[in-house]
Amino acid sequence: MSAATHQGQTPYYFVPGPSRHPVMAAIGLFFVILGAGQWVNGHTWGAYSLLFGLLWWAVVLFQWFGDAIRESESGLYSDRIDVSYRWSMSWFIFSEVMFFAAFFGALYWARVHAVPMLADLNHQILWPDFKALWPSQQPGVTASPAGTVEPFQTMGPWPLPTINTALLLASGVTLTIAHHALRENQRGKTIAFMWLTVLLGAVFLFVQAYEYMHAYRDLNLKLSSGIYGSTFFMLTGFHGFHVFVGMLMLLFITLRLHKGHFTPERHFGFEGAAWYWHFVDVVWLGLYIVVYWM
Repeated sequence: MSAATHQGQTPYYFVPGPSRHPVMAAIGLFFVILGAGQWVNGHTWGAYSLLFGLLWWAVVLFQWFGDAIRESESGLYSDRIDVSYRWSMSWFIFSEVMFFAAFFGALYWARVHAVPMLADLNHQILWPDFKALWPSQQPGVTASPAGTVEPFQTMGPWPLPTINTALLLASGVTLTIAHHALRENQRGKTIAFMWLTVLLGAVFLFVQAYEYMHAYRDLNLKLSSGIYGSTFFMLTGFHGFHVFVGMLMLLFITLRLHKGHFTPERHFGFEGAAWYWHFVDVVWLGLYIVVYWM
């Protein structure tokens, strides 16, 4: 049920009425999981199920967030709702930290424990030609004496990853400038720097796509290129997906700014997207050092 309130008065804690959105989102996710599972197992119809589920899910999220925006702009959200949103976003970002920690942990375990272990005396009997070297430590090393991994070259930090680092760091600066402008009620400046931030994010994704083309075409670096290839593409690929999501968040925030949403005092929608973007920046710095330099 909805919170009882007098006309024009913000409720102590707004409770929305019954909503179809959770069930509809679950239906979309069902088709996503079903399609993805069938597609990777060789059933071509799975791709259509996956696409249908993603489109369904996108429509549901558009409607769901639209309802939340209307509730916010109509003055139904009190300070307690604001605190609730802040805690929710904080826990969401914490879950994302744990998500990437798992992949960074896999990379650490493979480099520090798994590869050296395969070179001990017991494994030398099975693989006498095995070299316990991470591919980035010696050019041409694939650590595959059985020939199960095609020879490949590793991806160094120059020039594409360094360009992307500069792009993300610059986007963090422009986003911070936009935030300070919003707090000073300079809407025009806020919108200009938000569009610049979105543009930097889009250019990052373009450079990332070009880097993947370079890896496949020129370096023969693929997802199947042993533990190096799998950890490289899982870390950089999931990070790229998070950049795409963050860019969409910033884009919608910018469009809301055009409509006059947010005030210098109340703008957590902006702040939540900014938190997420800065988190994406920090993750990339870790990737840049651990994946490309080491």
